[in-house]
Parts: sequence; structure tokens; C-alpha cells
Amino acid sequence: MSTTYEPLPFPLETERLTLRPWAESDAPEFCALLSERGRGTPPVERIRTSIAEFLAETERTGIALLPVQRREEGDFIGYCGLIVGRTTLEEPEIAYELFRRVHGRGYATEAAGAVIEAAAATGRKRLWSTVGTWNTPSLRVLEKLGFERDRLSTEENGEVAWLTRSLP
Repeated sequence: MSTTYEPLPFPLETERLTLRPWAESDAPEFCALLSERGRGTPPVERIRTSIAEFLAETERTGIALLPVQRREEGDFIGYCGLIVGRTTLEEPEIAYELFRRVHGRGYATEAAGAVIEAAAATGRKRLWSTVGTWNTPSLRVLEKLGFERDRLSTEENGEVAWLTRSLP
């Protein structure tokens, strides 16, 4: 039996950030963010297609990966949101990635906190996150937000921690 959830409300505003729907104009910055992974820069056209797919997926599922923008500077600094990923629409994964230049300033915790509140408002009871065990900063963010380790799995890129958090 499938439960119907409210769509994720957005834009989301925090003290310093806005999480909003994707725009085609985000493609060049999104390419730059993805290039920080060290596997080259994806073609802008492919990323424009990905953005169109994100918007269609949001329309279909009611959950979203949202661009994160600093309110004062107005710049795109990454993304944060909910995805099906390795889990389900009923218990989605929280995902985030920010430019290295803004790491260590609490933006990931702030953005993810807003997404967790929004996820609770949809009626969901639990969220997941899967993170490479090498990614200590991300694991720290999730810990601060009340996620607890559930299990480990081994994948082609190494060991992955599965974390979960109940929603109010």
C-alpha cells in the first residue's frame, strides 16, 4: 500500500540560504561543481538535460534536489535535497554537495536542516543518507543533524555508510 505525501515545499529559506527550483541558467555553475569531483567537466548541454530531468522528476515524485544559493551574495554554492537514490520515495535519501570554497562554514548543515524540516512537513517518517566512509565532513554534518549509522556496504567506489533519521 502506497501512502501519498505532500510535495516538498520550496523555495526553502534559512538565515543565510535559499533552496529553490533549478533554472537552465544553473547549468554552467553546476558543471563547475561536478568538475570538483576530479573526473572532468561534464558538457553544459548534458547538464541542461539533467536539470530538465530533475524538474520532471520533481513534478512526478514531489521531492527535489534543490540549488543552494547564498542570500546575501546571490551565488550558486551547490545543491541539497531529497532523492530516491539507493532508497525509496517513502523513505528518500538526503543528498548535498557544495563547492569546496564554501566548505567549513556550516552551509551544508543549514541547508540539510531546512530539507529535513521540509521532509517532515510532507508526512514522511524517516530519511536515509548514504556516504562514503572516507567523507568525514559529510558524516559530521549528518551526525549534527541527528542521523545514526544503520549499516555499511561495500561498493565499487569503496565502503559506504548508511545512516538514517526518524522525522517528528
